Amino acid sequence: MSLLTAEPALFAGLVFLLGLLVGSFLNVVVHRLPKMMEAEWQAQCAELRGEALAEAGPYNLATPRSACPACGHMITARENIPILSWLLLRGRCSACGTAISARYPLVELLTGLLSAGVAWKWGVSLETLGALMLVWALIALAFIDLDTTLLPDSLTLPLIWLGLLFNLHGHFADLPSAVIGAVAGYLVLWSVYWLFKLATGKDGMGFGDFKLLAAIGAWLGWQMLPVTLLLSSVVGAAIGIAMVVFVKHDRRVPIPFGPYLAGGGLVALFFGADLTRAYLAQF
Repeated sequence: MSLLTAEPALFAGLVFLLGLLVGSFLNVVVHRLPKMMEAEWQAQCAELRGEALAEAGPYNLATPRSACPACGHMITARENIPILSWLLLRGRCSACGTAISARYPLVELLTGLLSAGVAWKWGVSLETLGALMLVWALIALAFIDLDTTLLPDSLTLPLIWLGLLFNLHGHFADLPSAVIGAVAGYLVLWSVYWLFKLATGKDGMGFGDFKLLAAIGAWLGWQMLPVTLLLSSVVGAAIGIAMVVFVKHDRRVPIPFGPYLAGGGLVALFFGADLTRAYLAQF
């Protein structure tokens, strides 16, 4: 431990490797968790209707083994090495040659780089442990929302409680700031939702967005909410307008806000205090 403390580059490198492995697991979470939720909803609906669902094998984050969706080829350990396997396979299944999305290694690389950034910033500390949990959860939530426009309660709600528990000793914010951050984060977007609904009669965002911002507030304190909201809103609006103008995105199709909230939260985690000080220094 003393060696890792004395050699921050070594520690960051080891955490980078850990992040690659976690990124590989996050790909599984992003793919399977929505399917698990859908299966649970179907089971609940069948129970309410008094119907019996056909027996199916276990399907969770561990079972069954990962396989090619095209041919069913089981992914071997050699084919599951983060980034390297995708490069060696040239982005294709070894059995049928079907293309493997480049997003898989990109998620692994993103997770590794952000994990290394956490290790470099906070070193060997409890803050690093907490920041890693937050970063990994935000990555998973961002990509799930991007794919399905869902932000699972099974991730957002525990993230809120973990943030509050972690700040019992003020690791990222004092406890009052964390509690106010959780409440304010939820209420801000809840208020925006209802104002938009009353004005237009339409839903402007999902309830998962409220919970995600509440989680960010619980981890970073209410002081980081303005930075998070400003960054996520500006970037989200710019990308949304660009999609409508240049890609001819149908305005009736909702654009998930979760990835922008997650990105704003990550920026606030790493640079929020510096950005706030720089802004206040102007006055």
